Amino acid sequence: MKNILAPIELHSAIDSALATSVILAKKFAGTIEGLALGPDLPDLVAFDMPVSWAVTDQNTWKELAEEAHQKFDSFMAAARIAPAGPDNSGPGQLFQSDKSFGDSQVASFGRLFDIAVVGRPGAERGDPRMATAEALIFESGRPILLAPPKAPTDFGDNVVISWNRSTETARCVALAMPLLKRAKKVHVLTVENFMVDGPTGEDLAVKLAAHGIAVEAVTRPAGRTPGEAVLEHSAALGGDLLIKGAFTQSRLRQMIFGGPTAHIMSNAQLPVFMAN
Repeated sequence: MKNILAPIELHSAIDSALATSVILAKKFAGTIEGLALGPDLPDLVAFDMPVSWAVTDQNTWKELAEEAHQKFDSFMAAARIAPAGPDNSGPGQLFQSDKSFGDSQVASFGRLFDIAVVGRPGAERGDPRMATAEALIFESGRPILLAPPKAPTDFGDNVVISWNRSTETARCVALAMPLLKRAKKVHVLTVENFMVDGPTGEDLAVKLAAHGIAVEAVTRPAGRTPGEAVLEHSAALGGDLLIKGAFTQSRLRQMIFGGPTAHIMSNAQLPVFMAN
C-alpha cells in the first residue's frame, strides 16, 4: 500500500484520519497525497453538510482549499513526514492541488491509489460526511480505511475479518492481504445468522494460513443487531483493525431499514478497512 489518498476537509475527525494515514504510510513506506475535499453540487442542499460549508461562493471554496492545504502541511510537519522524493521512497507526503474537489471527483481520482483514508462518518454537524465514504466505496474500485473519532496509536497487529461469506467480503479480504500478511494474529469472525451461502470461516482460515498468516476462525452468537455483534465481538477479541465488506444488501434498503454496514460505518471505535 504505497499510494495513500487523504481527502482533506476540516471535520471533527480530520486529525484521526491524518494520523491513521501516517501510520499506514510508515508501515508500507508509502506516500500520502492530500487533496482538498468539497461537496458535489447536489450536496450543497444535503443535510449532512459540515458547518464549515455554510457559504458557497468561489472565494469561500478557495479559502477552504487553502485551509485544507495548511492543515495537511502542519500535520505532516508535526509527524515528521517529509515531502515525497522523486524515487518515491517513503514514508513521504505531497499535496495535490489548491482547489477543492467534490466527492465524485475524489472517488474518480481514488482509482489511482491503493487505498483512501477518511474519517468515520458521524451524526453531528461538522462530523465527516457519509457521502464521501460512500462515493469512494462505490466509485473508486479501491478500498477505504475509516479512521475512528479518536486517533489510533497503531493498528494491524490483531486483525478481525467480519466474514459473512459474501462476494463483497471476499474481495475486501483479497485487497487487505498486505495488512493481513503483516498481522501478528488474524481472527475470521462469523456471527451466527449473519451470512449468505458460501465458504465457511474455517475454509477461509485454511486459505489464509497457506500465506503464512497466523489465523483462527471463530463463530460467535448474534447480538441485538449484526452490526452491534460484529463490533462487540471484535472488541472482545482485542481487534485493532476490522476488515469488512461493504454493502451486501442494497444501499437503498440499508438507508431505509439500516444494516450492519451502516451501523459499523457510524459506530466503530477502531479503524475499519472496507471495500465493495
